[in-house]
Amino acid sequence: MSTYAIIQTGGKQYRVAPGDVLDVERFTDHEPGDTIDIEKVLLVNQDGDVTIGAPYVEGARVIVKIEQEGKAKKIIVFKYKPKVRYRRKKGHRQRFARIIIEGIELGTTPKPAQRRRTAAKAEATEEA
Repeated sequence: MSTYAIIQTGGKQYRVAPGDVLDVERFTDHEPGDTIDIEKVLLVNQDGDVTIGAPYVEGARVIVKIEQEGKAKKIIVFKYKPKVRYRRKKGHRQRFARIIIEGIELGTTPKPAQRRRTAAKAEATEEA
């Protein structure tokens, strides 16, 4: 079993593990080379011990390093209405940040409701 987490950033959710590299929405406050903590952690799995947040896991954080920033491939936005000579062509390049996941920390003990979920799951796996 491995350790992974599900985080939320830029309005999207990602499954991350230490050492992963992924492209996310650009962080406006930070520069490449900065190390930041993402505290919007929805779920943490540490070697089979699952902690689910409501909506976020308290005390959990994912430490990431911003490797670089860039722009994605250009997409063409083309609007067209037939018979009225209406055409609009626009290009767009989305900005992104390439991040490296350095670590996942589960700072505090889970809430009682979270403990019950993990205990129930452990009992279910023992019975099977």
